[in-house]
Amino acid sequence: MYYDTIIRIKNASAVGKEKVKIPFTKMDEAILNILSKFRYVKSITKKGRGIKRILDVELSYRENGQPRVSEIKFISKPQKRVYKSYSDLYSVRSGYGLGIISTPKGIMTVEDARKEKVGGEYLFQVW
Repeated sequence: MYYDTIIRIKNASAVGKEKVKIPFTKMDEAILNILSKFRYVKSITKKGRGIKRILDVELSYRENGQPRVSEIKFISKPQKRVYKSYSDLYSVRSGYGLGIISTPKGIMTVEDARKEKVGGEYLFQVW
């Protein structure tokens, strides 16, 4: 699930690692593509075949060496799912953060969901 992926990225960047390997799932790939688009991670490479596929994620850091992923807040959890309509979605940290939502049209950012006028399960926020 994406919980493990996000925590692996946060922990690896906190200790200064350059890359982290993550087991492949389509949901994780979609989330990582969004994170790379907004430069929270540098690049994603799919490796392996079949059951042994992994995602090799290169982490991104600021000029002063601080990790780009400084904090993560999980909104929807396995024990309590949180669903939001598009009118209830707002920007994260006044535009300095990123909210990820799972919609019927796929996984997208909160801003894209508002533009598409579609709601769904609010997964997490990252800044």
